[in-house]
Amino acid sequence: MKNPLSENYKFDENDLETIELAKNGDKKALEQIIKDNQNYIYNIALRMVFNPEEAKDITQEVLIKVITNLSRFEAKSKLRTWIYRIAVNHILNFKKTSGEKMHANSFSIYGNLIDETPDYELPDNSNYSVDMKIIVEEVKYSCMFGMLLCLDREQRMVYVLGAMFGVTDKTGAEIMNISRDNFRQKLSRARKDMYSFMNNKCGLVNKNNPCRCEKKTKELLDVGYVNPQSLRFNVNYYNTIEKEVGKKLNEFINLSEEVCEDLFRTQPFQISPDFAAYFKELINSGKFKDIFNYN
Repeated sequence: MKNPLSENYKFDENDLETIELAKNGDKKALEQIIKDNQNYIYNIALRMVFNPEEAKDITQEVLIKVITNLSRFEAKSKLRTWIYRIAVNHILNFKKTSGEKMHANSFSIYGNLIDETPDYELPDNSNYSVDMKIIVEEVKYSCMFGMLLCLDREQRMVYVLGAMFGVTDKTGAEIMNISRDNFRQKLSRARKDMYSFMNNKCGLVNKNNPCRCEKKTKELLDVGYVNPQSLRFNVNYYNTIEKEVGKKLNEFINLSEEVCEDLFRTQPFQISPDFAAYFKELINSGKFKDIFNYN
């Protein structure tokens, strides 16, 4: 799979031909553009909103905007810049999500919630159909996704792009439509905020901290925050972010803050729902053809 966010991602003649065919309504070309980008859009959306169903809806809405506005794309800019700017603008302007409503959107409040969650020994695995190691990983990922929601939306987006997906300041600035210096400043602030919190709370970052994922597991299972029968994050993936996006390209990472980012980059890179099949059916519909004048 190509990484559309990589600095090394460049168009070749096949890419340009695919774009021109798609702009003229070629169904296979449209499907290819969807397949090339749906996993990345979905994984960004998931980290922005916490809830997989809402991330699915957002991804679908972004892809609809992409294919219905493709005729406006000019090859003067990179297609990935154009697509991910649509994605970023859509997510940043999206109504408040259930995840944002459920979580504190504040590191101090989130930290208090962690402190108030009692510690217990791991429950007996025989009571669950899912292996306890998988459940503990789900607890870890759920907590880290909750941490992301403590950043405001713009900080969160910059952190997801720059710290987790290794987007350079050049690419990040293009996608966010801000200056490279502004992107670096926002990323630096988000990194510092995340590291400050995790260094003071998370046992994975600082062994002197008492918080351990396995000790919080029983309580989070009991209150329903984690549901073994319906895992949100430790499910339906084939790779980690780190392996999917390749070697990180940023040269301005503070080594202490990198400890946190290494944890986030080992999160699952999830397989998106197959939007190509959905859009194939949509594209073949008479209504779609009439609206967008596709053949």
